Amino acid sequence: MAQYFDVHPENPQARLLKQAAQILHAGGVAAVPTDSSYALVCRLEDKDAAQALRRLRQVDEKHHLTLLCRDLAELATYARVDNRQYRLLKRGTPGPYTFILEATKEVPRRLSHPARRTIGLRVPAHPVTQALLEVLGQPLLATTLIAPGETEPMNDAQEIRERFEKQLQAIVDAGACPREPTTVVDLSGPEPLITRLGRGDPAVLGLETL
Repeated sequence: MAQYFDVHPENPQARLLKQAAQILHAGGVAAVPTDSSYALVCRLEDKDAAQALRRLRQVDEKHHLTLLCRDLAELATYARVDNRQYRLLKRGTPGPYTFILEATKEVPRRLSHPARRTIGLRVPAHPVTQALLEVLGQPLLATTLIAPGETEPMNDAQEIRERFEKQLQAIVDAGACPREPTTVVDLSGPEPLITRLGRGDPAVLGLETL
C-alpha cells in the first residue's frame, strides 16, 4: 500500500521528502511529479525495484529508462560529455529534455542500450523532484507514468493513487503536472538528432526541427 505525501509544489516539506527518500532507499517504487508529467522512479542500483517498475508500466528490458540527475556535474558521472555536448546540455538543463548520451562504466550494463551502450539522462526543473534528488543524494531511475493500455502520461496524483495504490510504495502529490513528455535529443552521434518532440523547445538548444 502506497504512502501518500501531499507536498507544497514550490517549497516541499523536507520532513515528507525525507520519508519518501527512505522508502526509495528501502527498495520502493514511487510516483513523483516532474516538469513534463508524473514519473515512476526507483534507485539506480536497485535491480528488483527496476524490475517492479517495468512490470508496473508493462514494458520489457528493451524499453529505455531515464536517469534523473540533480545537475550537469552529476550527469557527467554517468555519461561521456565532450565540450560541444556540454554547451548544448547547459542550455537545456534543468528542463523538459531527455538527452541520449554514451554511458560511462558507472551505469549498470543492464540499463544501457545493449548495442550502443547509451543512456537517457535528464535534469528536471520541478522543485519537488529536485528537492527529492537532493535528499536522496543520488540519481533516480525513471520512466514516464503512462498506465498500461493508455497513450497519455498521468498528471493527477489522486488518479494515480486510485489506480496504483497497491502497486506503489509511495506517491508524492505536488498537484497537476504538464501532460506532455520531454523532448528527446540523441547526442550519441556526430550531430544532435531530435528523436521525439515534446515539451522542450529545440530552439532553446539552438536546434531546428525538420
